[in-house]
Amino acid sequence: MKLKDFIVREAVVPVLEAGDRDGAIRELVASLAKAGAIGNEAVEPILTALIKREQTGSTGFGKGVAVPHVKHSSVNKMVGTVGRSVGGIDFAALDHQPVYSIFLLLSPENQPQQHLQAMNIVFTNLQDDMFRKFLRQSETREAIVELLDEADQGK
Repeated sequence: MKLKDFIVREAVVPVLEAGDRDGAIRELVASLAKAGAIGNEAVEPILTALIKREQTGSTGFGKGVAVPHVKHSSVNKMVGTVGRSVGGIDFAALDHQPVYSIFLLLSPENQPQQHLQAMNIVFTNLQDDMFRKFLRQSETREAIVELLDEADQGK
């Protein structure tokens, strides 16, 4: 499995407008709906599930990244997107630092193994200091997609 298998390129948001966690999550879910990756009727239930998940425990893992994720009945196939915040967002991250890069992942409820594989790929890339640095510096959708492609190729 590679990032390109689930990251919806058309839904990548190079400059998030939201300045808070819930707003950023809303923006990314809306972007997936706009790209046709999820139905418009699924936006609110998915958003509710993601925010509930954040209230249980932050997905801000430190080093300026967060990975909000949820398995949901209205998701037919695993999809994800990436958002970039210029000013940083308070995600109640483990290291108490702002988040600049957000990977959002939505999975069907009946595919836990795929969900774990996708999370593993995301985390493997986010452990790489250069990947995080270049992601934070990527100002366009094209630049972010190119970075994801390079990560898939092991560059």
